[in-house]
This record gives sequence, C-alpha cells and structure tokens, in this order.
Amino acid sequence: MSSAGRHADSEPWGDPAVTEPLSDNTADVIVVGAGPAGSTTAYHLAKAGLDVLLLEKTEFPREKVCGDGLTPRAVKQLVAMGIDISEEAGWLRNKGLRIIGGGSRLQLDWPDLASFPNYGLVRKRDDFDEQLARNAQKAGARLFEHCNVTGPVVDERTGRITGVTAKLGEEKREVTFRAPLVVAADGNSTRLSLAMGLHRREDRPMGVAVRTYFTSPRHDDDYLESWLELWDRRGPQDRLLPGYGWIFGMGDGTSNVGLGVLNTSASFKELDWREVLKAWCASMPEDWGYTPDNMTGPIRGAALPMAFNRQPHYTRGLLLVGDAGGLVNPFNGEGIAYAMESGQIAADVIVQAHARATPAQREIALQRYPRILKDTYGGYYSLGRAFVKLIGNPKVMQIAAQRGLTHPMLMKFTLKLLANLTDPTGGDAMDRIINGLTKVAPKA
Repeated sequence: MSSAGRHADSEPWGDPAVTEPLSDNTADVIVVGAGPAGSTTAYHLAKAGLDVLLLEKTEFPREKVCGDGLTPRAVKQLVAMGIDISEEAGWLRNKGLRIIGGGSRLQLDWPDLASFPNYGLVRKRDDFDEQLARNAQKAGARLFEHCNVTGPVVDERTGRITGVTAKLGEEKREVTFRAPLVVAADGNSTRLSLAMGLHRREDRPMGVAVRTYFTSPRHDDDYLESWLELWDRRGPQDRLLPGYGWIFGMGDGTSNVGLGVLNTSASFKELDWREVLKAWCASMPEDWGYTPDNMTGPIRGAALPMAFNRQPHYTRGLLLVGDAGGLVNPFNGEGIAYAMESGQIAADVIVQAHARATPAQREIALQRYPRILKDTYGGYYSLGRAFVKLIGNPKVMQIAAQRGLTHPMLMKFTLKLLANLTDPTGGDAMDRIINGLTKVAPKA
C-alpha cells in the first residue's frame, strides 16, 4: 500500500477541517442502494436519530432476481424492524424445506430454536424491497428514487470519501450529496466500491441464479422445495452440476422456479443456464404447469457473490453491506438474511461511532465493523468455501444426493448447517457441533 493509502486509512471520520454547509443534500450518513441491505441499514440509523440519505437508482416497485424465499434468519430481521408479516398483509408462510434427490424425497421442518422463529416466508422481491424502503422512510430516512450514483466524492488531502455524485430524476440532473460516512449497498456490481479501489477476490466462490415464474396449481405449497440434482445432458455422458434447483410457491397463483449453480463446475462458463433451466422444467410433471405457455415473465439471471468476496468491509469512510461485501452464504446461496443482518450490524457500529467525542475515537469505533463481520460469519463462511470445493466434484455431489437423503437425522443436521440455524448457546448436540466447527475454522 502506498504511503497515501496508509495515511488515508488512519484519518479520523469527521475531520474538523472539512466543513459543508447544511442543505437537503447533506446528511450524517449516505446509503447507496435501497435493497434489503441498504434499507435495513437506513432504517436502524434513522431509528437511532441519525440523518440518513437513502439513494436508489431505480423507482419502486422494481424487480430483482431472487428465489423470493426467506428463511427464519430473514424473518427474525423483519420482526425486529416491526414489519407486519401476517398472511393478511400478503406474506405466505412456509414450514420448512422439501429436499428431492437420488430418487428420494425428504420433508424437513425448520428447527425449533430460541434464536430464530420456526417458519419462513415468501414474497416477491419487487414488493418486498419496496416495503423495506418505505419502512426506512417511516423511520425518518430520506429516500431518493431515480438517483443513479455515478461515483464517490473523495477528499484529495485524506483520501476519504465525503459524499457521492449522482444523476437525479428522469432529467438526470447532476447532484452532489455530502456526508462524512457512506454505506455501499449497491449489490454485486458495487460501482462505488470499485471506484474506491475495492475489487472482487478471485479466491472466493461465485454463483449464478436464474429464475422465472409459472402459473401453477402448486402456488400455495407451504414448503420450500430444493432439488439437489441438476444435470448437464449435452454430451455423451450426463454430468451432475454443483448447485440446486428450487420451486417456491408464491401464494398468488404462480411458482418461482429457478436454479443456483457454483463456479466450481467446469461447465460454469460454457453453459447457458437459461437453457439448463428450460430443460429442467421440461422434465417436470405436466400438471405442475411449468411449461412455456404458463410462463408469466422472462427468465432472468443474477450473480451471487459469496463468502466475503470483497474486502475490507470498512475503509476511508466507506462501509460495505450485503452483496456489495460478498455476504451471500456459500452453503445455500441465501443473501437476503445476511444483507439485512450486515445492515443492522453496520448501523449499530455507525451509531456508536457517531456518539464518540472526537474524530479519532469515532474512527476506532468504525474499524470494528470488519472485525465484527469476521467474528460473526468468518468461520462459517470458511466452512462454506470448503463445502463449495467439495461439491464441485460431481462424484461427491452424486453420492451426497443419493445416500444423504436416506438418513433423516443426517439431513436434519445438514439443514441446520446449510441454513445457518443454530442456537449460539445451549441448543442440542447438532448445534454444539456446528457452533464448534465455526469457532475453530479460520475467520478469513
């Protein structure tokens, strides 16, 4: 690192030499991106009394590629934010996970834990994301839609971010927003992080998800469904791909059908995953309705950045949350819960830093953020990286699919591990084993 970079990282937040006149474009914190990570961050900051600008490049409602299924980890976050998750408010509850593979079919309920509820939820992302953004607004965050952030404003003397430039509204009016602290919640592409020199780590797993919707009689299924076997049948021999397919009933007459695949497969770059999805749907029973005639929208895809694939999570006045920081769970491709959790953690750190008496003390508090993330997820994500490498071997994947499902107790353990659902203290023997493994694994 250059001497300028070292000096920049040592500079305190809120340098008294840097002053900005108060206006509608200044705040205590700027949050870039109003997905689950950004809106959760903004909500908790605003609830704590900080002045927050929440900048969203599109306009709600807007679509995002996702399975639309929320595990109990995400449900816990929604409850903490006071969101009405009743069926009357449009949420569909699910009891657990149905796993299909190796000629077997196993239905597992979400575990009964002190730390998490024993049910999940389903809701379309366009509506889900808007609810979170409006919730942040109600808490006091100032939301700007149609606000496309074009880059950071950096203090030349310190190297710290002091705001962002953006194009606002349909007319794309150029605007500058100022704040002593900025949160990057702008997803996998995270142009803001890249502009600040934070590039993706190539030694971390990456996934891709593709999905579409079908009108289907299975729309009110109260279990999320996961298919462990995805096949590439193009060559002389069928190849098992490292990933899984899903079917989530949406409760509105449609099913979300998609697949997630890891880049540990030799086929990752050469396959057209939309065609793989089409072929998989064509193999389904016809009465399920997963046919081209019943498709209600196009097949869309998105990247899944996993296991801290962009670091550091705090530098020079910029914090990374959610997909921007690569917080997707490598075990199962889940991103929403970790986006919301990291948003809450980031907000807690910022609030504590804001209350410190001097700039130097505030900077010490902010430097805790990456350490908290590593203490919370580092060991678990290291186990996930090992798991990703393991299932990259088609033979291992096939044995796991064929033999694992015949052992319900083993699969119950696997569900807890893959969904990261344990009680941190107490709990059963499975919880203690999983918690022990995450403690001894490297927190990289």
